[in-house]
Amino acid sequence: MLTGLYISNIVLIEKLNLQFGDGLNILTGETGAGKSILLDALSLALGARGDIGLIRSGCDVANVSAEFDYVNDNAKQILNENGIDYSDGLILRRTLSTDGKSRAWINDVPVSVRVLKQIGDEIVEIHGQFDTHSLLDVSTHLGALDEYARLNNPDFSEVLSKTKNAYTDLHNAQKRLQELTQLLEKSESEREFLEHNVNELRKLNPQIGEEEELSNARTMMMDAEKNTGILNDAIDVLKNNGNSLDEQICMVAHILERIKTDPNPYAETIDKLYDVASVVAEISEHIKPDNIDIDNIDEIEERLFAIRGAARKHRCTADELPNKLRQMESQLNAIDNSDAELKRCKSDVIKFEKTFMEFAGVLTNMRKMAADNLRKQILIELPDLKLGSADFIVDIQESTPAQNGVNSIVFMVKTNPGMPFAPLNKSASGGELSRFMLALRVALNNPNNRKTIVFDELDTGISGATASAVGERLDKLAKNEQLLVITHSAQVAGFADKHYKISKHTDNDTTITTVDEITGDERINEIARIISGAKITPESIASAKMLIKK
Repeated sequence: MLTGLYISNIVLIEKLNLQFGDGLNILTGETGAGKSILLDALSLALGARGDIGLIRSGCDVANVSAEFDYVNDNAKQILNENGIDYSDGLILRRTLSTDGKSRAWINDVPVSVRVLKQIGDEIVEIHGQFDTHSLLDVSTHLGALDEYARLNNPDFSEVLSKTKNAYTDLHNAQKRLQELTQLLEKSESEREFLEHNVNELRKLNPQIGEEEELSNARTMMMDAEKNTGILNDAIDVLKNNGNSLDEQICMVAHILERIKTDPNPYAETIDKLYDVASVVAEISEHIKPDNIDIDNIDEIEERLFAIRGAARKHRCTADELPNKLRQMESQLNAIDNSDAELKRCKSDVIKFEKTFMEFAGVLTNMRKMAADNLRKQILIELPDLKLGSADFIVDIQESTPAQNGVNSIVFMVKTNPGMPFAPLNKSASGGELSRFMLALRVALNNPNNRKTIVFDELDTGISGATASAVGERLDKLAKNEQLLVITHSAQVAGFADKHYKISKHTDNDTTITTVDEITGDERINEIARIISGAKITPESIASAKMLIKK
């Protein structure tokens, strides 16, 4: 529900802060007072195209904010997709500058005007002289008819759900068939490539963790070779009797410091050397490579480099090679068993298509029944709204299969006998269209999908009983929806839950539009003014009192 509308520097409005309520909110005022400015401002907050002509003369920036305390499910989905919190309600804000720049926010989060309009379209409908009404958009008609069908047929939701599930199965099967067909088209060239790579990897037979094991083994072997050479150097020093014992000890200690261990566990022993031969023998006993087959180092290196080479070729890690082999074996198997797999996929598509079409057919029949009922309900409404010559049908055509079945829906209307049916947005205009949209909205009224609905020009060309009928239907619709109605009809104004008067004042060559909620005698006098004009008479006062229903 729209709870507040703040407007600053828009045409004749300097500053305005309006609070709206549940039910039927009526706005009245003299011609030229600025009623259309309110709709322009609200539309701007809802994402309509910005026109710098809306900016008040002498001002650089116009600003409008619309506050809502209820967010319907469709709007929630869009807000969630854009990461916007709405737990405390919704504030849509828009600024427009004289340089043509426009900025938008939702709950103080900067958004594009496109996102602002998406939200605006979901929470507010405007019917009148504007071209952004949701029900005038053909793409909304399927959803509107389905909402009506769901409210009037308890089985509709279940059939719609089964249709969606069947379509998902069909879509997945068709996708798998397409992928398999594309694979088979290049199977001959792929087969040779896959066979070569599969045989190569099978022969290599890489194992997870093998690269690390080989690398560690290679390092150990290389260290063992180096350690053997170091020991040989130490022994050669000992065999050289030309040096003193101290010299031999120092030379051996220096050589033994090169032992490939870190830290060198023999550092302390070396410092305490007295018997060079026994120390060398002790160290040799512990690090001699008897348990390491250094003769295999060439084989280890060859396999290690082969595994790393295969990983580079297939653009994966060495540990991913076994899984890569399984993938290519699966692809090769799919090619080898293509006939059976292709047959199975085609069978699945036929089976799922049959199931989908069965549910879609039931769904189509339910929509046709709903369309007939909707037409009957609307035709009942039309005569009292001075649209007795008008007619309405729901055009249901077959369309490309989709989650919602195989139907395209267009609401069609003709306003005069002998004329062809045409879509809503091409068949009527002004008050005639607004009254027809009122009848349609009354028929489609869904308490589970609340919106704020704005009507303008409803009373064009009507009075008396017709105006009363319009008021009654607005009052009925307002039981579930919040309505904002701009009217020149005293009969319609009499049904208001809240009544606002739009006035224009001129002071020192400055013209300002104001809007005030009126009650009591003020409201009686305003309705009397609508009845009799500028001169309010006792008769018009009496008539106004009779017309006020609340």
